Amino acid sequence: LFRLTVKRLFSTSHSSVDSAEMKKFQRLAQKWWDEEGEYSALHAMNEIRVPFIRDTLLSMTSHYHLGSPLAGVKILDVGCGGGLLSEPLGRLGASVTGIDPLEANIRTADQHKSFDPVLAERIQYKSSSLEEIVEESMETFDVIVASEVVEHVADLEMFIKCCSQVLKPEGSLFITTINKTQLSYVLGIVVAEKIMGIVPDGTHEWEKFVPPEELESLLESNGFLVKTVKGLLYNPLSGSWSWTGSRSINYAMHAVKLGAQAQPGPAETLSEMESEQPSATAGTVV
Repeated sequence: LFRLTVKRLFSTSHSSVDSAEMKKFQRLAQKWWDEEGEYSALHAMNEIRVPFIRDTLLSMTSHYHLGSPLAGVKILDVGCGGGLLSEPLGRLGASVTGIDPLEANIRTADQHKSFDPVLAERIQYKSSSLEEIVEESMETFDVIVASEVVEHVADLEMFIKCCSQVLKPEGSLFITTINKTQLSYVLGIVVAEKIMGIVPDGTHEWEKFVPPEELESLLESNGFLVKTVKGLLYNPLSGSWSWTGSRSINYAMHAVKLGAQAQPGPAETLSEMESEQPSATAGTVV
């Protein structure tokens, strides 16, 4: 019944894709691989977000190859843009599917990966929204990355439900995004966009920024257990990112989709459900 409901939900015209956001990125589709250009901060973020994803995944397994530590791991890079995060994950051995609703972004990503025969085999790109691939990709991926994406979607809860549908039980979801604070407005929009031009003017809307508490609540009400929330800080003078104790501007989150045994089914008795509930919330990082 749940799958039928989900199928019906995603077959409607309602979408998590924001058409206004797509117009913003359409203008910059050719600029993804200019390391000194509009996406320089995202290039720099790879130095911190790639090890975060890699090391978190390696800490959850004892089986990996030194040369290709993520070999055998199926990753979905949602809102992949020009492939800035897909490529380093592919180089770590992962099998990566990058999706983006903007065809121009996918053309750029496809063209860039074609220069490396190894990446050409490990990465496939598709011009698609997340909900468009739900039906064909039920519980397909070991890992989903949504880096600098959730602050651009039209319907965040639908987006998270889709993530849950295409992720295998006990799979990992990695998100980086921007908190909704006065400081994030001043630094993320006024300074970064309007004064310093670190990102193009109009890239972000403060109203769509997501507090970590809100994101954590949405994830946990949709079958995820949040394991880690870490603050990120960008230094525009050095052009580099670092971890920080404060989540008041940027933050990274790792959540795990609970396995079937951790999600009580309708056939279970009330006492069984009550006995399982504490285990579903234990160890949550706040």
